[in-house]
Amino acid sequence: MDPKKKAITAAVVGTALGVGGLVVVAMPASAGDAPKLPSISAEDLVQSVMTANPGPFDGTVSVSNDLGLPAVGSAIPGAGALNVDSAHVYTDGAGKAKVSLTNGASQETIVRDGTTVWDYKSATNSATKTTIPADVATKHDLSADQMADPATATKELLAKVRESSTVSVDGTANVADRPAYELVLTPKPTERTLLREIRVAVDSQTRMPLRLSVLSNGTTSPALQVAFSDIRFAQQPADLFSFTPPQGAKVTEKTAKVDDQAKAMANEAKQDTKLVGDGWDTVITGKVPADALAPKKANAGEGRNVDPQQLLSRFGKRVSGTWGSGYLFTTKVGGAVLTDDGRFAAGAVPEQVLYEALGQK
Repeated sequence: MDPKKKAITAAVVGTALGVGGLVVVAMPASAGDAPKLPSISAEDLVQSVMTANPGPFDGTVSVSNDLGLPAVGSAIPGAGALNVDSAHVYTDGAGKAKVSLTNGASQETIVRDGTTVWDYKSATNSATKTTIPADVATKHDLSADQMADPATATKELLAKVRESSTVSVDGTANVADRPAYELVLTPKPTERTLLREIRVAVDSQTRMPLRLSVLSNGTTSPALQVAFSDIRFAQQPADLFSFTPPQGAKVTEKTAKVDDQAKAMANEAKQDTKLVGDGWDTVITGKVPADALAPKKANAGEGRNVDPQQLLSRFGKRVSGTWGSGYLFTTKVGGAVLTDDGRFAAGAVPEQVLYEALGQK
């Protein structure tokens, strides 16, 4: 699954610069006065989020990316995960889901009925049908709820930063026309991060996160927004989770399987990418594919040739140290270093922390 699809289907956003789920953001305008809700402790609210099971629902999610991420950021895993305008998510709460993604004039539809996954792209009028055998589904977490439920991202985020945070409840808000509690996580003083706080608006009834927001130091508005603009908790029509390709669509069929080669590739990927540190100052390090920085010739009709090295020098700042030399890229919530020999480090941290991570063996 490519980064864009993974981000949207897992929680309509994955990671900015691949930083272990820390830069997950959403803050739409809240309508009306703050609702009056029974008081609740931060610990009880966190526990209710972790155990929430909202059941079937459908909702529209909007994405607004104001990170200021340069084009070359796509060379770093996770950096291209935010290039989607909006998504509509449906789930029956019991293993079936549908996600409709919109990016400009193109649309992508992903449907899972439990044993089959359809992935249709309107730009190419092509569809991929993947059959999931029962033995594969039982060995791996292929739940459609995991694919479509924003609570997944919140639970992962809480697990990563809860112990290194001060957690509080900061009033209430209306989100997607539903009353919600505002859960706030603030990094402890020992954390070296550019982020100021993480805010989670939690539905007062279902305990499902309706928005996730992150603010960086020195700013008053979010660098990235991802949130439900509307949501409806109700049984979903069964025909939503069936899919028929449009006439003339090119269809590719395959069967999901886990074999020794796939396991070896997964283990190799884990070895090539690792997390340095924990909590708010986590840095992801690794190595980009060997051909990622090589000049690429454009195919007929696709425009000019692309030289990644020219993009690096245009958008990045030349830096060097005991770890080597390369280019530094900064955004409103963090940064990344891409070295001349293809290594990278990225995180919501000051640049010195990135250099220290690159220097670790």
